[in-house]
Amino acid sequence: MHFNQMGDSKMNRSRLTRMTGGLVLGLFLLFTGVMFAAGQAPAAAQSNTPVATSQGLPTHLGAVGSTSEMWRAVRHGIQGTTGLPDPKAGTLVQSEGDNLRAFRNGPLSLWGGWILLAAVVAVALFFALRGRIRIDAGLSGRTIERFNALERFTHWLTAVSFIVLALTGLNLLYGKIVLKPILGASAFASLTAWGKYAHNYIAFAFMLGIVLMFVLWLRHNIPNLRDLKWLAMGGGLFSKGVHPPAAKFNAGQKIIFWAVILGGGSISFSGLCLLFPYELFPFAGTFKILNAVGFDLPTMLTPLQETQLALLWHGMVALILIAVIIGHIYIGSLGMEGALDAMTSGQVDENWAHEHHSIWLDEARAKASGADD
Repeated sequence: MHFNQMGDSKMNRSRLTRMTGGLVLGLFLLFTGVMFAAGQAPAAAQSNTPVATSQGLPTHLGAVGSTSEMWRAVRHGIQGTTGLPDPKAGTLVQSEGDNLRAFRNGPLSLWGGWILLAAVVAVALFFALRGRIRIDAGLSGRTIERFNALERFTHWLTAVSFIVLALTGLNLLYGKIVLKPILGASAFASLTAWGKYAHNYIAFAFMLGIVLMFVLWLRHNIPNLRDLKWLAMGGGLFSKGVHPPAAKFNAGQKIIFWAVILGGGSISFSGLCLLFPYELFPFAGTFKILNAVGFDLPTMLTPLQETQLALLWHGMVALILIAVIIGHIYIGSLGMEGALDAMTSGQVDENWAHEHHSIWLDEARAKASGADD
């Protein structure tokens, strides 16, 4: 461990992610409500049995007595026969597609927009009321290594890939409304096509990033009783001169870590379901488990229904995670003096470390002292 002299460096980045603590809980409550709404979208939209059967409609066209009855049966998913290799072609109309589009263009887009706006407004209000969190003792001129080269590479691999995925994903959801009128149809189509390729391939960089994060930082992110004290004191984020003790990662940063690992992992898996449709079927098994604890969810799902649910889940979790990361980006850059250097040079000022991660600083000093003996 080396302690270096450092001139007048302006440090900028790594800790108030805990403001996100309260924000994360609120956002996940919103997410739960949205997911519940998706799960309640017409049971017909998620049943493996043709909707016609569940509604007492004829299950084959030969049983239809009139033209109106025939098209009503077709509209509700009646299954016919086909000479094509794909048996799904025997269904002329898959009404779940209409339900998917209605939910995606309606509640998902609407609530997603409100969640993102709430994150931006929360950050703006926090900055207006609290301002930039300064190092109370000022810069000491002495630095200590906080993150090594591998850790910084892992962070930026995950961060940059996530930003690309977020922007290209948001374009798919809101681009027609926001960008198409500005760029024109042709330019927007080209941008979206290239964005789709970027989204599909850069996703693997993001997956690698979260795996590396899990391996490198899991041991530092196990919750403990000290985290409760940190949360009770608001992490010192709302009051000048308040600095609860913390190890390498405080409670707020642990919340961000698990949001990225669990949320990012869920997004990654649902993304794989979309990249390789009809190959992965997570929802039927998940619904069986949930039904065992009191839920009443459909468990007979077609491969197409599995893919449609993956698309909805992918979008909802991604919107929540984007909102959380907005807070993380703010506190790690503009929001806190001395935080950004942790992920650029890897060196942080000793006074910054003492105020925000005093336990970690003491451990680092003890380790350095032992190495020198």
